Amino acid sequence: MIRALTTLLIMAAITFAGCMNSGENPHKDDSGDSRLKDGQLIYPEEKEYFKSLEQLTFGGNNAEAYWSFDDDKLVFQATNEEWGASCDQIYVTDVANPAMKEETPKMVSTGDGRTTCSYFLPGDSTILYASTHEGSEDCPPEPDRREDGQYVWPIYSSFDIYVADLDGNIKRKLTDRPGYDAEATVSPTGDKIVFTSTRSGDLELYTMDIDGSDVKQITDELGYDGGAFFSPDGSKLVWRASRPQTAEEKEKYKELLDKGLVTPSEMEIFVSNVDGSNMRQVTDLGKANWAPFFHPSGEKIVFSSNHHADRGYKFNLFMIDLDGNNLKQITYDDTFDAFPVFSNDGDKLVFSSNRNNGGTKETNLFLAEWDEQ
Repeated sequence: MIRALTTLLIMAAITFAGCMNSGENPHKDDSGDSRLKDGQLIYPEEKEYFKSLEQLTFGGNNAEAYWSFDDDKLVFQATNEEWGASCDQIYVTDVANPAMKEETPKMVSTGDGRTTCSYFLPGDSTILYASTHEGSEDCPPEPDRREDGQYVWPIYSSFDIYVADLDGNIKRKLTDRPGYDAEATVSPTGDKIVFTSTRSGDLELYTMDIDGSDVKQITDELGYDGGAFFSPDGSKLVWRASRPQTAEEKEKYKELLDKGLVTPSEMEIFVSNVDGSNMRQVTDLGKANWAPFFHPSGEKIVFSSNHHADRGYKFNLFMIDLDGNNLKQITYDDTFDAFPVFSNDGDKLVFSSNRNNGGTKETNLFLAEWDEQ
């Protein structure tokens, strides 16, 4: 997250990812206030889509959970000192018995550097993820707070994409170009990977075959393109993008990118065919619209947005048709909901939330039984 990354920092300043790239947690209120009472998980308004809701993790910052092809497992990234992860590492858990309240899940990354954007490959015996471990075994430094107070998101040039087995052994490296390569996801048809790279000098989307060959550039407009996912039939892509318009905005974007930074506070949702043709903007809501994922029908998109909030930190899940019509709100949390991902059978939705965290800054994974009326 970008695909994207996660532990989005909970500050008045805000951040995101859809595969997130820095492992932080976006726009979250420091107070952790919630209309839910202790132990409650579902807001009354959410019963329109959630038949049930289960909390999977209980502490730290957990995000970007993605399903195995058989829907039996989830792979996700977490920062949790009790698990020995001072910045994001990749973990796998069984959906039927997560047991993460009592047990530490299995780490499948190296434990070095920062990792992000994991995803199962066909066969469910291997995963891919992005990591900075070849650059340094230490967690990369967070950017200093800017004098203008604006939140910036680091684009670490040491990120590359790797394939590992479920014992944590790296089997191969899929990218080996200078600059940022991350936010990779896999087509449900099992033949393609989409990812974000700075190899052109800008943050653009690329596709490659499952073995890393036949790399093709998909986007070419100035701005950050990231956190992309395939439609259920593999024919389309959905992603988040910033599009600086004025000369001042463009210059600021380029200046920050030269320093390995972006500002993720203004983004909209875009879709295209898998080859980049028929590209179009779906949302025009303002503020930050990100972490999109296709509805099982392939005709709608779920995503996270703060467009409805008076202040930046309040993010909820929304759903919209591919033509930009029929916007509907799914979650009603008072702080932060993001990274919605449907199971392959369409029966469940996993997402990250600050609900039920006791007023802390913890972000946990939740599993909803989807019940669309």
